Amino acid sequence: MPAIGFYKLLKKTDIAPAYNENVLASFSVEFDNIVGDRTLTFNNTASPYTNAAGEKFTISLVQYFISNIKVSKADGTTYTVKQDSSYFLIKSADRSTRFAKVKVPEGDYTKVTFTIGVDSLRSTMDISKRTGVLDPSGGHDGGMYWGWNSGYIFFRMEGNADAISNDVSGDPTGKKAFRYHIGGFGGYSAPTINNIRTVTVDLTAGGVAKVRKDRQSNVHLLVDLIRVFNGKNPFSIAAHPSVMFSDFSTSVSANLPGLFKHDHTEN
Repeated sequence: MPAIGFYKLLKKTDIAPAYNENVLASFSVEFDNIVGDRTLTFNNTASPYTNAAGEKFTISLVQYFISNIKVSKADGTTYTVKQDSSYFLIKSADRSTRFAKVKVPEGDYTKVTFTIGVDSLRSTMDISKRTGVLDPSGGHDGGMYWGWNSGYIFFRMEGNADAISNDVSGDPTGKKAFRYHIGGFGGYSAPTINNIRTVTVDLTAGGVAKVRKDRQSNVHLLVDLIRVFNGKNPFSIAAHPSVMFSDFSTSVSANLPGLFKHDHTEN
């Protein structure tokens, strides 16, 4: 191929247009937690939720990390938010945390991508690089770090279900409590469980994000917590009332990307 032809081919297909990092506009992703067709309410013993296994349950706590946000245009060009500005802890009991607010270049975006959890690079950085919601000392009051395992809990959901037994295979305290604390970034010095999951949401059906400097663009996602149990790997609460750093946690984490559905976009 002549040199000039090769250059033209590269220029057309392989060189993404540069963004002006000095001209950025406000963009946010909203995480609206639901359970099936119902709004999430805590400790609702009068009207519990029911999973696909027929088990009735209530929820007392839901928290999860969202990180590494990227936006993409219809032509395939992608902008990655600066990593230091791309870590969020969504705490369902605190609605002020439901927005992941970032800055991206002006444009019409048809997809948004993010990570559920904290990537291995940040998980192994010096403590001085892990501040705010990533403060391992718990300065964010999130309870999302295993001191004994030196790792972040990516997704944490707790509650109660009558189906849980009162013995050692269930909850010996008799409180019939379940706990799903899902983490594990693949290991620092040796391979371990890797529960980092990436989600890409197509915005074309519900409305593309038209990011402009003179207005706020917000992508409203519904986060359906029933799919923790009813997702691609359905499971019974009674059979797995407590899942933490175990092999089964990978089955639970595989369900997590299915929680997120685009509802609409506000431009």
